[in-house]
Amino acid sequence: MRRFILASIGVLACVAAATVAAISAPRAAALQERPHHKALRFYSAEIHRFRVETWHWQRVMGIHTTPVRTRRLAAVNVTRLRHLGAVWRHRAQVVHRRAQHPPHLANWLCIHHYEGSWSDPGAPYYGGLQMDISFQRAYGPWLLQHKGTANHWTPLEQIWTAERGRRARGFYPWPNTARACGLL
Repeated sequence: MRRFILASIGVLACVAAATVAAISAPRAAALQERPHHKALRFYSAEIHRFRVETWHWQRVMGIHTTPVRTRRLAAVNVTRLRHLGAVWRHRAQVVHRRAQHPPHLANWLCIHHYEGSWSDPGAPYYGGLQMDISFQRAYGPWLLQHKGTANHWTPLEQIWTAERGRRARGFYPWPNTARACGLL
């Protein structure tokens, strides 16, 4: 009887060890996969951030936004995500660098010199280039919808919106200040 009890205890110990191993094996595998999931999350967030920045400046400058393939980022491996992150980082840097140098910058700064502050909320003209609501709707609708009136935009966003208006109408929306700057 004693041998039977000892044998039963041995069998129960083996079964318990096997059960613990079976339960902890998926958990151990999950722990090994976590760095992979962290990398996927990191690169996916990085790609998203650079896409948003790239598209923002492309919309502000009035150029077409860079298209995206419809493939889900979760279905891509880490190496591919790292590469896509580098591609979108480069695109964001190029577009941002281009946005820093709008055409006719000196002319816009001259007009701003005679107009209000960049954050001037005085209706009916807003911002440093004194744009009215109809001008903002026509040449900066995306900014107007997402940020409100021009007094909430950065100076570069205001200049690019004015540049879009200048392409269509020249400097005539600023008749007095453009004349003072020698543009009319």
